[in-house]
Amino acid sequence: MEKKDLENRYINDLKRIDYSSNQSVFRIANWGTVLIAIFFLLLTGVCVDYFISDSIDNKIILVIAAVIGGYMALNIGANDVANNMGPAVGGKVLTITTAVIIAAICEAAGALLAGGDVVKTVSKGIIMVDSSVSLDSFRYLMLSALLSAALWINLATMLNAPVSTTHSIVGGVLGGGLAAAGMNIVNWFTMGKIAASWVISPVLGGIIAALFLLFIKIKILNKDNKISAAKKWIPVLIALMAAAITAYMTIKGFKKIYKASLFEILSYTISIAVLSYLIAKPFVNKKITKLKNEKKDIYTLFNFPLIIGVCLLCFAHGANDVANAVGPLAAIVSTFNDTNEIASKVSIPFWVMFIGAVGISFGLLLFGPKLIKTVGQKITRLNAPRAYCVAISSAITVLIATTLGLPVSSTHIAIGSIFGIGFLREFLENPNKQKIKPGHKLNDTAEEAFAELDRRIKRKLVRRRFLYSIAAAWIITVPASALMSATIYFIISKLTSMA
Repeated sequence: MEKKDLENRYINDLKRIDYSSNQSVFRIANWGTVLIAIFFLLLTGVCVDYFISDSIDNKIILVIAAVIGGYMALNIGANDVANNMGPAVGGKVLTITTAVIIAAICEAAGALLAGGDVVKTVSKGIIMVDSSVSLDSFRYLMLSALLSAALWINLATMLNAPVSTTHSIVGGVLGGGLAAAGMNIVNWFTMGKIAASWVISPVLGGIIAALFLLFIKIKILNKDNKISAAKKWIPVLIALMAAAITAYMTIKGFKKIYKASLFEILSYTISIAVLSYLIAKPFVNKKITKLKNEKKDIYTLFNFPLIIGVCLLCFAHGANDVANAVGPLAAIVSTFNDTNEIASKVSIPFWVMFIGAVGISFGLLLFGPKLIKTVGQKITRLNAPRAYCVAISSAITVLIATTLGLPVSSTHIAIGSIFGIGFLREFLENPNKQKIKPGHKLNDTAEEAFAELDRRIKRKLVRRRFLYSIAAAWIITVPASALMSATIYFIISKLTSMA
């Protein structure tokens, strides 16, 4: 007995040593990623200082703005990209390393190949800049917005909360605008639509994802002959995903370089859907001959279309959300012109877009895995069909919102879809019922005591602490980034007036 206890003690000591060594490596790795990020920001500042002409007045503002733009891009890569790749990792379709590499390539490609060359200077019309705002005030406003949004996203990433980068920059511009010119500068109608999207987009995403999962369960996974059901319905599901992604890419992914008409969008969508079905049918029939009539085997049929889907979603994300990183920077750059005027729209120089693209990729590679784990593994358990439902729900919800003119967040939609799947599982599956022991509770009668012994509850399949923390982060994103932006604006204005 003593020998066995001694062996157990040695084993526990070895486990502690191994855990400690892993923790040390983790800390070293963290320091390494931070140093690489700092080096990237320093290199950004040095390159901008070197290539921008010295004849420009207040060149230091441009250099600082470029560095903060790079910092914002790093944070977008660390936080926002997890929404697309997290479900694929959680569904065990991709490893984290593979997901991070694929996402980095697709995000950079989307930003550089299809990223917008023109953006609104005030981020989706949140503020209405007029002659009452001086050139310097406008520059400080955009600088404050950029820095506050980056700081907020950085904090949210540290707290494992996926937040909307669009709403972060909107809050930053709102706060800076209020500090610079007061209430009249804000477009409150646009702010109202954004506030409505906080509720609409996650709920809509959750409903669509849950409906798709319910369909898959009823038509395929819960059938006695799963093989026959999969042959019939999985090619249809692949065609639906192809159609949704095609429409999404046409409307959102390539909108900055090619504006398709409604007829063209419908033509592309239907053509790709039919072609995908014709390709998927023999692909599924061939692969299914090697599978057993079990759920786990059927799951593998979703792997390939899911990988293609999330790659395209990352491409579209890079094309659209790079503007969140470099939009305010481009607005600042636009003021360094011959006329020194504030333009309603500005062109994004390639070097500005390059900072955004590289920054997003570096942020994803260096800091992305942490939030990918949270999105893919910690909210609720995912598999390939559930991850498929998240991906197609994200595309369809964005399409519906775009048609209705609602400014939605891809973050809110993806996370809402995951929660929708988790709550549907709780409602349908109710696995592993657990008895509630009465403990020290005193019952009035013997009948009540016996009834307590038989009382059962559902096991919760959605981790509530993530639900509450993510919802709280969403609610306070705009006011928090707005407050930080206003504070930063006042500090910059004070320092410049003292100089």
